[in-house]
Amino acid sequence: MSSYQSVPEGKDPELWELAHKRAGFKRHLVTYIIMNAFFWALWFFSGEGLEEGEFFPWPVWPMLGWGIGIAFHFMGAYVMPQTYSVENEYKKLKEKQ
Repeated sequence: MSSYQSVPEGKDPELWELAHKRAGFKRHLVTYIIMNAFFWALWFFSGEGLEEGEFFPWPVWPMLGWGIGIAFHFMGAYVMPQTYSVENEYKKLKEKQ
């Protein structure tokens, strides 16, 4: 767990870390949705539509790039939150001794 995150008294440190990861993902997702809605509105209302011969509207590119980051953040928070944990690796090494 990061040193800047203190675990409140009586809380399980691993669950607390997982809760931080999931809350962080949810904040990231809300930011992604709001900003991409803004990008699409900006593109739509600026009049730079497909009639100018563009193949893709420009908001597609930040949406795709940022979407990759969102996917990795989701994976770290929900799919494999403890897989690459330092604590897990330590436990594996300790068991081998």
